[in-house]
Amino acid sequence: MLSNYKLFVLDDDHQYAELLVEIANEQEWDVDYETDPTSFLKSDINESTILVLDLFMPVIDGIEVIRTLADKKCRCPLILMSGFDSKVLHSAQQLAEAHNIPVIATIKKPFSINEFITVLNSARQGIETSKTLDCDKIKFTRSEIENALVNNEFILHFQPQIDIATSEVTGVEALVRWEHPKHGLIFPDAFVWIVEQYDLIELLTRKVISAAAQSQQSLKPDYPDLCMSVNVTAENITSLFLPEQLKNLLREYDIAPESLTLELTESAVMGHLTSSLDVLNRLRMKGFHLSIDDFGTGYSSLQQLYQAPFNELKIDRTFVSNMLKDKEALVIVEICIMLAKTLNMKVLAEGVEDLAILEKLKSLGCSQAQGYFIAKPMPLIELKHWLSKSRKPSTTSLGI
Repeated sequence: MLSNYKLFVLDDDHQYAELLVEIANEQEWDVDYETDPTSFLKSDINESTILVLDLFMPVIDGIEVIRTLADKKCRCPLILMSGFDSKVLHSAQQLAEAHNIPVIATIKKPFSINEFITVLNSARQGIETSKTLDCDKIKFTRSEIENALVNNEFILHFQPQIDIATSEVTGVEALVRWEHPKHGLIFPDAFVWIVEQYDLIELLTRKVISAAAQSQQSLKPDYPDLCMSVNVTAENITSLFLPEQLKNLLREYDIAPESLTLELTESAVMGHLTSSLDVLNRLRMKGFHLSIDDFGTGYSSLQQLYQAPFNELKIDRTFVSNMLKDKEALVIVEICIMLAKTLNMKVLAEGVEDLAILEKLKSLGCSQAQGYFIAKPMPLIELKHWLSKSRKPSTTSLGI
């Protein structure tokens, strides 16, 4: 039994709820149920509660429950179920995830006992293998961040990218990690936003670019054409001094601006549109390349392609990883590839987790890909060993 996790079924149908409880009990879950959403929302709910939530309830529906959980800052994992339109079920998942509430699975009523058992097994597997730090439970102080910057605790891991048509390595994306002396390896979602709050993001970005440049120098004897790319934030691209600062920094390592690609999200550009376009155009004029990251997740994607001088489009991993089981995700991937080709942009798909996804991307005409199926992020020394077994890459993507 999973002693630290409790399963809770919220469904206004008594018989249905009792059936799910019986099935979960047989699978050795600690499980309870409620048919009244009001009573449930008054109970003790936390991240150790996995909520099996019916969306279609007469008084307070599942969407209202999700909203209330978000207002209470309760991010308990969800298993969403509904006999209503499957598109509503899909959209409810997007809503929950937009509130940073994880969705383990969605399941359409009526479903079989075996289908529900499969979902429960997936939930158990995810719980038992997850080692991710909960960034909402640990608040890093300013002094911790400053000490980490001084002590070079922020490091880079690299994830290779390939040309889908030829299977040749075309680059590596470098991802920042924090080697925390107490908590171990921490991923950027847990600390970048805090660094921004403390107005230290420019210093972190400079550290990342410096580490990227040093890594490029180390790889240059064997891979002389290696380029790099750094993911910058909204605060970075509103700094009018950024173009000169980056050019001076690269000069220290004898790297041409043409070898650097800056990756930024749509929301970063839209936050301060006027100053962003000022900086972005000056960066392009100085020779830097620009990539629009997580494409399709922002509010004004097409406006970004029209207004900003991007020359690379990265399809968000959410769409790529779900494209074979989600028709809407597949359509979005197809449109992204078409847009990139029409606008003469490089297109790269993130989140390639198996061969089937890679083959589908190839059939759609996507040019490049990265993901765990190709290779996981790795330290520089492991990257060198990995590259020694592959063809020489022509570009390297370095991001936060």
